[in-house]
Amino acid sequence: MTAGNDVITIATRNSHKTREIQNILGDEFTVRDLSEIDNAPEIAETGATFEQNAILKSVGISRYVGGLVLADDSGLEVDALGGAPGVYSARYAGEKVTDTENVRKLLGELAKTEHETKSASARFRCVIAISRAGELLGTFTGSVEGTIVNAPRGARGFGYDPVFVPNGFKQTFGELSAATKDRISHRARALAAAIPFLRAARRTS
Repeated sequence: MTAGNDVITIATRNSHKTREIQNILGDEFTVRDLSEIDNAPEIAETGATFEQNAILKSVGISRYVGGLVLADDSGLEVDALGGAPGVYSARYAGEKVTDTENVRKLLGELAKTEHETKSASARFRCVIAISRAGELLGTFTGSVEGTIVNAPRGARGFGYDPVFVPNGFKQTFGELSAATKDRISHRARALAAAIPFLRAARRTS
């Protein structure tokens, strides 16, 4: 299956991520994800960094579908845990686990450190890779600093959002509105850097 040049394929099956990317990009771009593509291959995230994983997914899927393919790899880095969970954020508690299980493990690991009764500094980091026809066209990064709270708060967002408070705010990503998160998040910042490139790539396709 191929995509027209006006459609950006997001190399994910995570509907939350696809919706967030579409909201940030706005009506100027049309996106779809791998749930709309028959027999799309699974790309193993074997990289040691967010950038390596984003490139693996973007280049790999772009060999299978037409048009621009955007992949992001992102996660949470907690200073008290030496940067963990990092690239293992989605599978911190094991393969095919829930967000709740990952958050529970994170808080359990933090409870073993000196940060048990106070907030721990952390950041969300995102790397976006854009490819076409098996060729990497560019990578873009974004991050947002904040702290981890000792119990989940709020039902919005996904992943570690309910325990992450971005600097300058008192609410977690799970409590903040989607509009606010889409303005300040790591993914929003990486996409903001990528948008001029996407516009140019679309014009020259």
